[in-house]
Formats: sequence, structure tokens, C-alpha cells
Amino acid sequence: MPQQIANFKAEFFKALAHPIRIGILDCLRDGEKGVNELSATLKIEPANVSQQLAILRARNIVVGRKSGSNVYYSVSDRTIFKLLDVAKNIFNNHLVGVRDMLQQMEAAS
Repeated sequence: MPQQIANFKAEFFKALAHPIRIGILDCLRDGEKGVNELSATLKIEPANVSQQLAILRARNIVVGRKSGSNVYYSVSDRTIFKLLDVAKNIFNNHLVGVRDMLQQMEAAS
């Protein structure tokens, strides 16, 4: 069972491992959006947005709601935003550490 959980986690993080997919998720923080709105916000071709949404849908990270000829996407679990925020904090902490190290190196020179 632990191996299955590890595999699930690895596949989940693989689905997040693309800057466009992270951008899509950030755009969905305010609620559902269609491909054209995501495309305009991210300044990316709709076909590319659709391709990335398909990967997120395959991992059940986003869901689509059809309304007429349009599909509107939203996150399936808003907890994903907490995960993205934690990742941002880790990244910022890493940058602070690098900045401090560079300052120490400059002071030693």
C-alpha cells in the first residue's frame, strides 16, 4: 500500500510540474473560467491551454462544467491552493537563503 500512495503522489506532482499548469491553477483561484478567458489571461494559445487542462483533468485536479458550447473549469479541491502557497513559501525561503549567502560572500570579499 505505501508504494501505491507514493506512486499517486508522484503522478500528482508530475501533473503540477509545468509553469502553464501552475498559471492555470492560479487563474482558477477566483473561480471557474473558460479556455478563452484562461488563454487571454495567460497570453497563451487556447490549444495549449486545452492541452494543459487535459493533463490536470486526467489527475482530477480540475473539473469541467459544460454550459451550452462552452466548458468552464474549476479546481476539484480548493486545498490545492494551500499546497501552491506552501510551495511559494518554500521557494521564497530558498531565495532568502541564497540572498543571505551572497551578502556574506560579498562582505567577506
